[in-house]
Amino acid sequence: MKTSMPDPILPAVQQHLISPAEPAVARVVSSELCTRSSKAAGYVRHVAIDVSGTPLAGTFRAGQSFGVVPPGVDAKGRPHKLRLYSIASPTRGEDGEGTILATTVKRTIDEHWDDHSLFLGVCSNHLCDLKPGDEVLVTGPAGKRFLLPEDASAHDYVFFATGTGIAPFRGMLGDLEAGGFTGRAALVMGVPYTTDLLYDAELAALSERVDWFSYLKAISRESAEPTLGPGSGGRGLYVQDRLRTHAEELASLLRSERCLVYICGIAGMELGILRALAVMLSPDELAGYLGVSEEAGQPADWERRMIPRRLTPTKRLFIEVY
Repeated sequence: MKTSMPDPILPAVQQHLISPAEPAVARVVSSELCTRSSKAAGYVRHVAIDVSGTPLAGTFRAGQSFGVVPPGVDAKGRPHKLRLYSIASPTRGEDGEGTILATTVKRTIDEHWDDHSLFLGVCSNHLCDLKPGDEVLVTGPAGKRFLLPEDASAHDYVFFATGTGIAPFRGMLGDLEAGGFTGRAALVMGVPYTTDLLYDAELAALSERVDWFSYLKAISRESAEPTLGPGSGGRGLYVQDRLRTHAEELASLLRSERCLVYICGIAGMELGILRALAVMLSPDELAGYLGVSEEAGQPADWERRMIPRRLTPTKRLFIEVY
């Protein structure tokens, strides 16, 4: 059954003002370790970039991405391709003028599976190695759907993030606060260890500063909370588990036709959330977020490959995974 609340109206945004063929030169302003501890499992940096004098200045919006073109060539002698990074800043930028944007970058450090040699992600390490004053080639902006609606206060929000998927939500929450938001919003942030939490102090401070924001954490590789109940196997919490442990709080949001759900992070996280929503909500309430075909079967049988043909997100559900 279709909800009576009108679909969210997204703002018109500018895209691809800077092409990969002719990237613009920007400069790094700062680069700071983003995790709570230097002992975190991964290295994640908050990198702020001055885009003044480029078409990106004053044109990007929270929820969009921008491109970075790393220097050098690949093993075949071809220039490295650009990589897209989520903008972690509010629409007004880090500086309030829309000329400094930031992103949340995790260094990619791995092994080649065949010969066990070290693999370093070209662009992530390039960005993380840059110092204040260094030049960086940028493109964009990109993205027209993973955005807050034009009338943000006409809706409530539940944001689900894992790892660097927190980036767009940091910007969106900044926009909500600056715009005098009058609804309700909850963020569920999932990481392996407490030391991996990104922007934790900043988000906790926001939850103390405003009464419309709830900040929930889900730590997957530390001991489970008692509220998980029997059958948890002693595992830690995943983002979808917060739909159980905080069912009363989150259900009151999700059952409202005003509510929009945003999911950003590691590919695969969306399936657990969709299954948990199917358990929490009635079929009519779930239909506001997800169209479920008869062929999909029961939620326990759902597979990620069913998205979007058998599990079809509505305009109230926004998914961006990588």
